[in-house]
Amino acid sequence: MTASTTTDSLAPLGPSSGAATGRASMLGRLDNGPFDLVVAGGGATGLGVALDAALRGLKVALLESHDFAKGTSSRATKLVHGGVRYLAQGRIGLVRESLRERSALLHNAPELVRPLPFVVPAYHFWEIPFYTAGLSLYDVLAGRDGLGATHVLSRRQTGKRLPGVCMKGLVGGIEYWDAQFDDARLAVALARAAEAAGAVVLNYVRVTGLIHERGRVAGVRAQDTETGQDFMLRSPCVVNAAGVWSDALRRLDAQASDRPVQDLIRTSRGTHLVVDRSFFPSDRALLVPRTADGRVLFAVPWLGKVLLGTTDVATDELTREPRPDDAEIDYILQEAGRYLQVQPARRDIRSAWAGLRPLVDPAAEGAAAGPVATRSISREHTVEISAAGLVTVAGGKWTTYRAMAQDALEACARAGLLATLPPCRTQDFVLAAAAGPRAGPAHGAQRGGDVLGSAGLTPAMIRHAARHEYARKVEDVLARRSRLLFLDAALAARAAPDAARILQSETGVDAGLDDFLLLARRYGLGMV
Repeated sequence: MTASTTTDSLAPLGPSSGAATGRASMLGRLDNGPFDLVVAGGGATGLGVALDAALRGLKVALLESHDFAKGTSSRATKLVHGGVRYLAQGRIGLVRESLRERSALLHNAPELVRPLPFVVPAYHFWEIPFYTAGLSLYDVLAGRDGLGATHVLSRRQTGKRLPGVCMKGLVGGIEYWDAQFDDARLAVALARAAEAAGAVVLNYVRVTGLIHERGRVAGVRAQDTETGQDFMLRSPCVVNAAGVWSDALRRLDAQASDRPVQDLIRTSRGTHLVVDRSFFPSDRALLVPRTADGRVLFAVPWLGKVLLGTTDVATDELTREPRPDDAEIDYILQEAGRYLQVQPARRDIRSAWAGLRPLVDPAAEGAAAGPVATRSISREHTVEISAAGLVTVAGGKWTTYRAMAQDALEACARAGLLATLPPCRTQDFVLAAAAGPRAGPAHGAQRGGDVLGSAGLTPAMIRHAARHEYARKVEDVLARRSRLLFLDAALAARAAPDAARILQSETGVDAGLDDFLLLARRYGLGMV
């Protein structure tokens, strides 16, 4: 959804065949099997696998039961990073790989990923040499991929770089570099690139089962959730990239062969709060590596707002819309108040949301069973191939999605699930998709009462999302093609009726307005 699409903003709202015929054509291609590879799951991992495979010349289909990046992949802290916290865990290999992939993302998606300086405020003198040593090692591990040197800051320099930071007791700070991105927009860019490379890429088509022949996975059964139409996609290679829902497909595979299976995923919930920039009017991010209870706190400038987070709470609840609980919200507000001059309150929250992290359970990899705090579980990924040939890619993070995809396909080739595997092309593949709106809600008064305009949107942007970016529901447009729901839930609710009307004229299907209004109320903590 780019500004360049605004030229048709005054076009009449007549029925459009663009979005409808495009999707119908893509659905029709599902019958043109067999495929070399079928991917279940349209988050970061699945989209990465689909793009990598398509660029190698393989015949690929990717199916996502909801919208692309609807789950974990649109709910990140918006950071492309090597993982400073993993240095303390001794995960040097993971940090080194992540720093390499950070560099690749900055090169491959320059419109969606940008370098971002971070400042660690120090309130005890011992913190300065302690954190400087760790962050200097971070620079060493980055090597040629470094974005800038780590610097020790005086108290005055720290205050200038972090306007709004609490000055009481501040003794200095440490500045280092990582990067920031728009997670949901990157997911759409990957989907568009995979389609352009020849892949069949469909959202709102769910995998309903696996096809087994002679004890081996031979494809998937699927259903278009809009029409109820059923499909059978045959393929000798099925990649399970369903994130926190991966174990459900693994259990279906095991049931077909009457084999026991142990769950691979341990789920953690991370909550984020969004407040106005007035609380932290900085172009740098604030990082507290260790809060009072050992967690990490971020205050990150993002699309004209400030993102506060995050929590790390073990949960067994698998839901498409995880809710932050009161304790998580209070924790973030309380910790933010310790480091900001003005403590935000509940009434100041513009949007509150949570995501589920798919962490690989150490017990499932042969480690001793027992209680494990989720923050101690590695974000390293695992590629598992079942006895029947189902390939599951689990764990990892957005920063390493490309390396995960490459590892998965190479594992498929070693297992004989792919007849051929040409060389990987994603290391230097530049995504051509343009970025969406960069500024979020417009500042100041509404322009002539135009709610869409005050939200930084135009009718043409919504049409573009439907015709070229797979948007089917108003939530797709206001949560992921633009990020309005995540930035200002109340404004998203006001913009939703107009957005839904335009979108429905494009797609010819129900835009899900009522469901979105309920969702916006939840993100706005009932204050919408």
